[in-house]
Amino acid sequence: MRLKRPEAVRVLAGLAALLMLFLPVQPVFCAQITRVAVENYPDFADDLVFDGLDRTIAASIAYYEKLPASREFEFGPDTYTAAELAAGLQRFKEFVRTRPVPLELKRFFKKHARVYAFEEKKQQVRVLFTGYYEPVLAGSPRRSGKYPYPVYARPRDLVHVDLGAFDRQCGKSTVIGRNTGSRVVPYYDRRTIETTDVLESRADVIAWVADPVKRFFLHVQGSGRIVFESGRICRVNYDITNGRPYRSIGRYLIDKGKISREEMSMQAIGDYIRGHPDEMQEIFFYNPRYVFFKEAQDGPFGSLGVKLTPGRSVALDQEITPSGALLFVSAKRPVGDGTGGVDHWQAFSRFMCSQDTGSAIRGPGRADIFWGSGGYAELAAGHMKHRGRLYFLVINPDAKPPIPSR
Repeated sequence: MRLKRPEAVRVLAGLAALLMLFLPVQPVFCAQITRVAVENYPDFADDLVFDGLDRTIAASIAYYEKLPASREFEFGPDTYTAAELAAGLQRFKEFVRTRPVPLELKRFFKKHARVYAFEEKKQQVRVLFTGYYEPVLAGSPRRSGKYPYPVYARPRDLVHVDLGAFDRQCGKSTVIGRNTGSRVVPYYDRRTIETTDVLESRADVIAWVADPVKRFFLHVQGSGRIVFESGRICRVNYDITNGRPYRSIGRYLIDKGKISREEMSMQAIGDYIRGHPDEMQEIFFYNPRYVFFKEAQDGPFGSLGVKLTPGRSVALDQEITPSGALLFVSAKRPVGDGTGGVDHWQAFSRFMCSQDTGSAIRGPGRADIFWGSGGYAELAAGHMKHRGRLYFLVINPDAKPPIPSR
């Protein structure tokens, strides 16, 4: 029976309200982005001597230029359009090509920019910096005893529901589920996917890999390269999840007393699981979220659809931060000891751009740096967990006048 329009609207609104019950409660943050006084600007210095900065700025410009020119972005008390942000970044990119020294950088920002940061109780928020990378896995296009673990593409019965399309009160909220033909229900969790054949007729396998631990970390990192014995490289990028909440197995191992908080790292997790294979499944099943991938010719790409730059692209909580923004970061990074461990920690500072997000990156006090691929990237991503400073920068696109008050 076809519903009349008023009744259909009520049914759809009811569906939206029902689906909202399955959404996680969004935390309330007290910190706010505020304007930094000129006398409190940091000492701008780039430890990479601007290497790679041109690429990451160009990626943010490309993101803004794909949007309507009038699209607005909030930086605390101020609002800027996509066109203004793109023009300001272009101007900064041209200035960086002169290879300015720190004193020239500070003079430039004092005269031609505004600097912002998260503050709480009139104190700048100290940001916890972690890292992620692009892992490399050994694999095959065909299943075998050597390569028994599948990397799945998006299932055909998985649906992504935009709740705002049913009820404006839902805003940008979405939910992921499974289409049964007459209902949308939660999608299968990791345990079900790993222990049954529910995906056999529902999802294609992009590749089969040898190492279940590396495959789990591929799910956490969101992209990677699978190297076949023929020498072919299959690059996979994040497509979508099963919609289940993310739960940290690192936290699980700490709570169980398996690894101390001080010793916790991605490498420590891998060592523990390989040393206790009988516990592997239960550890993995603690995280019900499952990631599905798509094969790509290039990448990896962040949530803005732009290619990430190692050491320059950052994942932030884009619900509360302006996407694509130019950043200045100061923190500590690990220096390797030559055997895969950390010799010491070195202070660094550099310009970056907000070009990605992540399920574990929530709130004003979290940031995840993309380190690229290879040995150092894995070391940095696995061990980095230091607090530092993060600033948002907006460049006036013209030499004169300075950025006006709003």
